[in-house]
Amino acid sequence: MSELLNLSRRKFIYTASCACGAALVFPSCSEVAMSNRQQFNILSDDFLYSKTFPAYNNFKSQTKLITGTAEYDNIVTIGYKIRDAINIYYNSVGGENPTANFQWEFVLVDDSQTKNAWCMPGGKIAVYSGILPIAKNNDGIASIMGHEIAHAVARHSAERASRSILMDAGTYAFERLVLGTSLTGYSRDLYGQLRQVGLELPFNRSQESEADYLGLIFMSLAGYNTDETYKVWERMKEDMGGKGPSEFWSTHPSPDNRINKLKEWIPTVNLKYPAVKS
Repeated sequence: MSELLNLSRRKFIYTASCACGAALVFPSCSEVAMSNRQQFNILSDDFLYSKTFPAYNNFKSQTKLITGTAEYDNIVTIGYKIRDAINIYYNSVGGENPTANFQWEFVLVDDSQTKNAWCMPGGKIAVYSGILPIAKNNDGIASIMGHEIAHAVARHSAERASRSILMDAGTYAFERLVLGTSLTGYSRDLYGQLRQVGLELPFNRSQESEADYLGLIFMSLAGYNTDETYKVWERMKEDMGGKGPSEFWSTHPSPDNRINKLKEWIPTVNLKYPAVKS
């Protein structure tokens, strides 16, 4: 879904990472759950949660939330159903549960204009009322929430922040050891554009695609209709006027690419990750 401008998991974690010192990071190479992709991450969960949990509480205190309604209860029910399905799956296969240290929480934001949802590290989730007509039904909501939960399961925020720290360190070394001076003016702007278009945007799009795949698995394990994933994007595309933003300049794949990939993955996911039995 679209980015939350000031409180999105991406911007928040990037900001936190820029402020952290060497004492707060721990080098680590790990494997993303279920996708088997190797990732580089130098930020511990303890450090991330110490920043994101207070931020989530602050967000709740300053935001109009919907509580005590059938819509809210439904969001919570679907969220916990996905949580339980992940737990049951990992118990059954004997694997290390990537959500074992999550402190799950769900809120429904009273904002009919914002078509968005997000999940901070550690299972802190927000769904905006504006996206419910796009979701249309429980399977659609599960699709959206599964995607956002997948970002947290795959620790995408920490990975992006870690890469940014590494690239900043590389830039600093290049300036000092090779150039002997800092990039300024046009050179600095050109470098920033090349870094964004050549590295950051493609990497962000690959994470979004990975979250689509993992989210598909989670909703399948929870017993939801996986066909609704691409139908959500068909409705989102229609809501955007029949087309999405240019993928080249976007942090997200185009709606058409997402729809095609989801259709391609669904048969395999349904076969490999059927609904678990509680």
